Amino acid sequence: MNIAHASEGISIHLSAPVLGEFFGIPLTSTMVMTWFVIILLFIFSFVMRKKLTLIPKKTQVVTEALVGGAYDYVEEAFEDEELTKKFFPTILTIFIFILTMNWIGLFPGVDAIGLVSESHGEETLIPFLHPAATDLNVTIALAIVAFVVIEFAGIFYLGFFKYGNKFINFSSPLNFLIGIIELFSELARLVSFSFRLFGNIFAGKTLILIAMFFIPVILPIPILAFEMFVGFIQAFIFAVLTLFFIKLAAAAPH
Repeated sequence: MNIAHASEGISIHLSAPVLGEFFGIPLTSTMVMTWFVIILLFIFSFVMRKKLTLIPKKTQVVTEALVGGAYDYVEEAFEDEELTKKFFPTILTIFIFILTMNWIGLFPGVDAIGLVSESHGEETLIPFLHPAATDLNVTIALAIVAFVVIEFAGIFYLGFFKYGNKFINFSSPLNFLIGIIELFSELARLVSFSFRLFGNIFAGKTLILIAMFFIPVILPIPILAFEMFVGFIQAFIFAVLTLFFIKLAAAAPH
């Protein structure tokens, strides 16, 4: 999503703000935000790992309680300890990564620093950082990651041919038709994963920008609080859907 501030108002575009090119590849603000979040989480993980002690302090106690609670939830949902141990890190990483992207993108002023571009006598601000989930390329990339993990789980636990039998089954015309429907449903997850996250974050950011333009002091505050809640819910839904699709993929076909 690209927001241009003009003299008569604001204009909103679906394309991500482009800062320049890197070896012929467009360098967008959403791409910079994505790498910024990755580096930020890496530093946080490194610092927390260094500070781990046998007698935990308050930060460690809270972190262990949150991670432990999440692990118990995933184990209860999977009903399988081996599945939990193998895929819990991936599910938690997806949740934390999306949540961090969503919340950092809502910080006031995060997209107020950037390059000023002039076109047709009008100045447009191209921010260095912009909410990553407002770029469909980012949400599609996350959807592909989740999709690959889900398919890997099915192949790893059932075997390539047994898992493929869920989608290509010649035992009867009815089973063949059901398999084709299942195959299309599996591929449709790429669309549902990516567009659900993109649509909600894009709409929320647009609403905040419009509110800031018309009533800049009072109205954006409750909307910002609501969008932080939406950002959490979207990260949770993405992670939980990945969890249950992994469980379905690893289940033997009936």
